[in-house]
Amino acid sequence: MDNQEVSTYFSAYQVPFPQPANTKIKTIEFLNAARTLVGLLEKLGKVFAPARYDMNGNIEKLTRKYNEDKMKNEYVEDMLLVEKQEGKLFAIDALMWLRRGLHFMLEFFENIVNDTACQEDLSSFIKEAYALTLQKYHGWFGSNLFSMLSRLVPHRKVLLKYIALDKDNCEEYVLRDMKAFTVNLRICVNHLIEFYRDNELESEAKV
Repeated sequence: MDNQEVSTYFSAYQVPFPQPANTKIKTIEFLNAARTLVGLLEKLGKVFAPARYDMNGNIEKLTRKYNEDKMKNEYVEDMLLVEKQEGKLFAIDALMWLRRGLHFMLEFFENIVNDTACQEDLSSFIKEAYALTLQKYHGWFGSNLFSMLSRLVPHRKVLLKYIALDKDNCEEYVLRDMKAFTVNLRICVNHLIEFYRDNELESEAKV
C-alpha cells in the first residue's frame, strides 16, 4: 500500500501546530491545532479524560480572549504581554495550563515514536510523560487520580489502531504521521516555555 494512500487522524484531521514566525505564534492557528488534538484525545480512552477536559476548557478561555480583539490578539505573545501590563492572569494562566497539557501529550507521543522495542504496555510511557510535565503542579488528589487512570491506557496496538481510523496493520503510517506531528508541536512547546520564563509569566503553584 502506498504511503500516501493511508490516512491517519494526524493526516486527515489534525491541524499542524504553527511554527513561530519572527518569534511569534499566530493565536488562531495555535488554537485550531490544539482543538483538533483534543478531538483525538476523545478517541483514546478514559486515561486522557482529565487532560482533555482541562485542555478544552483552556482553549475556550483563550478563544474568548482572542475574540475580544482579534487584531490586538493576533499573536499569542502580544496577547499575553498586554495582559501582563494590565495586571491580569486570565489568558496567561489558561495558556500556561494548555501548554502543560500539550507538553504531556508531546512526551507521550515521542515515547511511542522512539520505542524501538514496540512494547505493548504503554503505562510506563504515560507515567514518564506525566512526571516530566504535570506532576509537580498537581497536589495529592490530582496525582492520585492520574495514578489510577494510568492503568487504563490502551495497549500500543489498540491505540495505534484508533489513530489509524480503525484500520488494521497501519502502525508504520501512524508512527510516520505521529513523528511528523510532534516536530512542530515540540517547537511550539519549547518556544512557549522559553517565552514564559523570559517574561516571568510562569507559576509554580499546585492545583
